[in-house]
Order: sequence, then C-alpha cells, then structure tokens
Amino acid sequence: MEYVSVRGDKVPALGLGTWLLEGDDCRRAVPIALDLGYRHIDTAQIYRNEAEIGSALSRGAVPRDELWLTTKVWNDRHAAAAVTTSTEESLRRLRTDYVDLLLIHWPVELDRLDETLAAMQALCERDLVRHIGVSNFTPAQFRRAAELAPIACNQVEYHPFLDQEPVRQAALDADAVLSAYSPLARGGVFTDQTLQRIAAAHGKNPAQVSLRWLLDHDGVLAIPKATSRDHLAANFEVFDIALTASERSQIDRLARGERLVDPGWAPDWEE
Repeated sequence: MEYVSVRGDKVPALGLGTWLLEGDDCRRAVPIALDLGYRHIDTAQIYRNEAEIGSALSRGAVPRDELWLTTKVWNDRHAAAAVTTSTEESLRRLRTDYVDLLLIHWPVELDRLDETLAAMQALCERDLVRHIGVSNFTPAQFRRAAELAPIACNQVEYHPFLDQEPVRQAALDADAVLSAYSPLARGGVFTDQTLQRIAAAHGKNPAQVSLRWLLDHDGVLAIPKATSRDHLAANFEVFDIALTASERSQIDRLARGERLVDPGWAPDWEE
C-alpha cells in the first residue's frame, strides 16, 4: 500500500469508492475489499449505504484505527444544526465514534459557507471528525473555503480524460490533497488505445494503468468503485507498476474535458 500525507496523518492512497454501491452489493463488496487489503472507504449521506458499510466494519476484521473513513454532508444540510445532526446520524449508521474526513458534498449555499465550515470544525473539537474538506469545488471556491478553515481535501472527478491540474494545484497550495472519484471514467479507460498499449507493455489492464497514473501525481488519492472480488483485486494491484515519463506524457495528452458527473447543481468549472 502507498500513502499520502494529510495534515500529519497517513491516508491509504487507494480506497474503495461506494457511489452507486447499495444494498447486498455493498454488504458483499466492503468485506471483500477489507480482506484484500483496502483500508480506505469513501461514502456519503446521499449514497444511502452508510448502514451497510457500518455493518461490514462492525465485524471487527480490521481495527478501526487502521481504517480511513470518509463521508459527506448533503446539499440540504449546510445549516449549522443540520451539519451537526446529519453527521451524528452518519456516525450511528456507520457504527463508529468518528470519521476521518467529513466533506461538503457540493458547493451549494455558499452564502453560508462560513457557517457550514464552523459547524464542521466544532465536530472536530468534539472528536467526532478528524479532518474536514470539500468536494466538487472549483479552484476559486476551494481557495475561499481554505481561507475560512483548515481544508484537508477536495474530492473531484478525475481520470485520464479530464485534466484537473488547476484543482490539484490549488489543493497543494493549501496543504491539502485531491481525491479522485470516477477515476476509471466509468469504464471508458478500457477502450482507449493508448491506455491499452501501455497496459500491454506492463502486463496490466487499462484501469490499472489509469490508477497508477493518478497516484503518480503528488497529493492525489483515488477511490475506484468495484463490486466483484476480481475487480476489487485488480484495482488494488497497481503498486508494482512503474510508468515511464514518456508513458505518463502520453496519458496526459488524453485529456479532452470529458466530464461525466455534471448535475444541475454543479459549479461552473469555467469560472
């Protein structure tokens, strides 16, 4: 396993993303991931799987202090009281005394950003949350948040077809990390000829090469979603790949602004 430093803590660089992982699929996948060596689980209030994840973690196969657990505050819970009550509810569902990272899920209601962040910091003071951060924030929005609170992370869509260098640099400038969701472009990496060619040269598949490329960036975590043992295991087998500078440059050139997650409340990334 590789680690990224987050404000004095070591975070497993590769985690399990659980967006769209629900019900029995989630109950099966999380224990398999833990058995394979995953120690970083990412969820959110809106994913509606915190209870399933909590059930899996409560079995005690892995000590809590060896895990990095992230959840997110949903869009209608930005008022201070709602931040507090919803996070306490998340902890009960997750069956844990604390989460390692609590994120604002989307940059909505930014007129009360200071209130939201203050409530999140109050949770840190109660030892219910260890670090706070944001998700889907543009560089300008991130810098604004970082002026108000010690932001540890910005979680955004990031894969070979979407350049996120300005977002990553903003995070680095604030001593924060970037967490990459949808790092395999929802399977799109498998059909790209450049990634196929590089993967073949390493005896790997395009998903593994894409994850390796992401993790080669300073301050980047990746949280691919997978359900089956085979896919979970394959995503975890990226620590023995050494991409050349030429291969990384070839992957860099695949960026084409392909944004796969763009709901109506998403920010204007051109601002």
